[in-house]
Amino acid sequence: MRTGYAHLPLHGGKAPHWLFSRMVKLAREMTCLIVAEHGPDEYLARLSDPFWFQAFGCVCGFDWHSSGVTTTTCGAIKEGIKGLEKDLGFYAAGGKGGASRHTPQEIVVACETLSRDAAPLVHASRMSAKVDSAAVQDGYQLYHHAFFFSSGGKWCVVQQGMNDATGMARRYHWLGDRVSDFVCEPHAAVCCDRRGEILNLVAAESGATRSASVEVAVQAPDKTLQAVKKLPELLLPRRHGIRAEDIDSKYLRKILVQTYEHAPRDYETLVGLPGVGPKTLRALALVSELIYGAKASTRDPARFAFAHGGKDGIPFPVDRRTYDQTIDILHRTVNRSRVERTEKDKALRRLARFAE
Repeated sequence: MRTGYAHLPLHGGKAPHWLFSRMVKLAREMTCLIVAEHGPDEYLARLSDPFWFQAFGCVCGFDWHSSGVTTTTCGAIKEGIKGLEKDLGFYAAGGKGGASRHTPQEIVVACETLSRDAAPLVHASRMSAKVDSAAVQDGYQLYHHAFFFSSGGKWCVVQQGMNDATGMARRYHWLGDRVSDFVCEPHAAVCCDRRGEILNLVAAESGATRSASVEVAVQAPDKTLQAVKKLPELLLPRRHGIRAEDIDSKYLRKILVQTYEHAPRDYETLVGLPGVGPKTLRALALVSELIYGAKASTRDPARFAFAHGGKDGIPFPVDRRTYDQTIDILHRTVNRSRVERTEKDKALRRLARFAE
């Protein structure tokens, strides 16, 4: 399965300093070990797997089933690798709330040190956030966006939205290697325990809606408005987020003038336009169905492990002594693997000189 979401209950509060400081150390040692053994690209693939990510967060000792496992685990990884990015070939950007808005700048700064074009990575960051906030309308407002990437240009995204009405959070995972199209089934596999009927404009079966929306967007506004007026009856489909005000003539004209002036060449460009949000895409999807008969998908694309306990004592209190021993063991393991790799490199160089 390539698409879906992880559902987690919203919990208030934050990780206590004594726990988060240990999470940072453990996340650093685990990151160093995984990258040393498997490389940064494999680490990206693992972070994009919701089950592996959940287990990683549980090993770090945060709440096993709360929304905080996403933000705190990503924060611990980002804080833990500070100063080691170049050696690891692995970088972290973004975060919760205001920190997420600095993601493009952080990517650019890192790419300058790598002499790499930052544009594709910045585009990936912005499009993944735009898709999950506007094109997948499931009732969750994004508030966390973490962007991880390697020196080779591979990337993954872990972002989360909240729904105050249900008291739940949804985590969205992306893996760059699996994204051939940002607006057609772009997510990596994830999990959830509750699904419903939503407006899913990036579903494969919404292809006709995407094409029709672009057609509507590039037409002269008056032509589209006249077509809407000629419809003898207006039937709103029973799907998430569609309301009568979505086709208010004044609002619709404003949308159509904006899209007509920009003339997007495809749906990805349309979604990426500044100011094009959930309401705009809903309106275009509805008009596309009314005029072209292109119905959007309402399929919800959604479909642990304990080591050190959790901050609320669930499933058991954090054992600080065991936690510190784990960090120490991993630290010594990482250092030993570096020494062994250095000795192997020396041996290979001696062998090469002998062969010459």
